[in-house]
Amino acid sequence: MSLVRTVPVESAAASTSETPDQRRAAWMAAAQAGDRRAYEKLLADSVALIKAAARRQGVAQDHLDDVVQETLITVHRVRHTYDPSRSYDAWLTAIANRRAIDALRSRGRRDSRELHDEFALDSHPDTDDASAATESGQRAQRLREAIAELPPGQREAVEQLGLRERSLSEAAEITGRNTGALKVNLHRALKALRERFHGEP
Repeated sequence: MSLVRTVPVESAAASTSETPDQRRAAWMAAAQAGDRRAYEKLLADSVALIKAAARRQGVAQDHLDDVVQETLITVHRVRHTYDPSRSYDAWLTAIANRRAIDALRSRGRRDSRELHDEFALDSHPDTDDASAATESGQRAQRLREAIAELPPGQREAVEQLGLRERSLSEAAEITGRNTGALKVNLHRALKALRERFHGEP
């Protein structure tokens, strides 16, 4: 009885015939060939890897969701550059690392000053730090607004599968939608977000 493609990632990892990385690589290859279902599975399965990469870079828990969204948007934009003969996990992690570093840089100077001089903000406010913090806050706010403006089904898919990192079955139980609808809604939501932020169809 073969359950490799239907069981959770943790169980699939025990398979001797296919590693999770190989499974994701196959999904990406299929997605590049136009398989929407494979692509939706891949995106949902990538969230945990992105969060792990962001944590290793030092991204705070309350900023992980921003890095996930930025990484998924980037993956969608550059998916044609992936070479199926190489590790998908390594390719994704490289992208996630860059998005995590972007997030850290946007907050870095301000956070560093606050950690090393608790009186700095009160006595000598730095306009550059304020600008960096404002820019980061504005980007996060734009993303929240963009998600809030998605149709209800798409918004639920992003919130449950992307932001809350729930499995398809958990998200289906919570939202009352079937897993197929959730996959389609996630795909459409990511496409809408990509068009909004990058102007690409």
